[in-house]
Amino acid sequence: MISVIIPLFNAEKTIVAALESVLNQTFGLENFEIFVINDGSTDSSKNLVETFINKNPEAKISFLHQENKGVSAARNAGLKICNGEYIAFLDADDIWFPEKTSKQMDVFTENLEIDFLSCRRTNHTIKYPYKVGKNNLAEITFRKLLFRNETQPSTVIFKRKILENTGYLNDNQRYAEDVNYWLRISEKNKMSFLNEELVIANGGKRTFGVSGLSANLKEMHLGFLKNLKEMYYQKRISFLEWIFYFIFYKIKFLVLQIRNF
Repeated sequence: MISVIIPLFNAEKTIVAALESVLNQTFGLENFEIFVINDGSTDSSKNLVETFINKNPEAKISFLHQENKGVSAARNAGLKICNGEYIAFLDADDIWFPEKTSKQMDVFTENLEIDFLSCRRTNHTIKYPYKVGKNNLAEITFRKLLFRNETQPSTVIFKRKILENTGYLNDNQRYAEDVNYWLRISEKNKMSFLNEELVIANGGKRTFGVSGLSANLKEMHLGFLKNLKEMYYQKRISFLEWIFYFIFYKIKFLVLQIRNF
């Protein structure tokens, strides 16, 4: 079974399409349990989800509510009660292609050593230092993640063992929280990237620096620096590496600001 975790905050325009994309998976609806975590929404999202659940009684959908604590806390609320052998993230403003989970599960079946698998979103190409190899897969490693994150949360499926050897996301981190989790996961798990477009993220628009949390470039930059400091304190990088990446992130932040301007 695949447990699908959907954090929800004021997504009245997109949440129904996101839910429908799960029900339309070719992998088979009986293979899914869905957890929608309402993170203190103030729009009509709550009513829309409740109506959707009533119209689709065949789907195993659990609807949880919490005061606004941020996306990490919302995902963790779902992670703590899910039952699936595999876990998938889906943001409330994203859509899965119908074959998304089937293709990723085929990769897991054919490559038993893989614990974590992402894929491409629309209008996205894999860039250096990632390199596509056999079976149309690119390896994800700790240092590649430090250099560039190509993994958007809605593209991810991972094995339950990751909860056991890595734990949960940082409840208190709202920016670059996904990269923080990927970095921690990379310590004890094999991670890969499927070079196929299987997700529409943010309506197909560029995600970083345009909308949502990632639109706040300054806070995203501070989130990356926090991740870097954490990896240094955990002795996963040396002091020289910390200096190198600190300067690299500063330059990258300036370039992104100029590009957005």
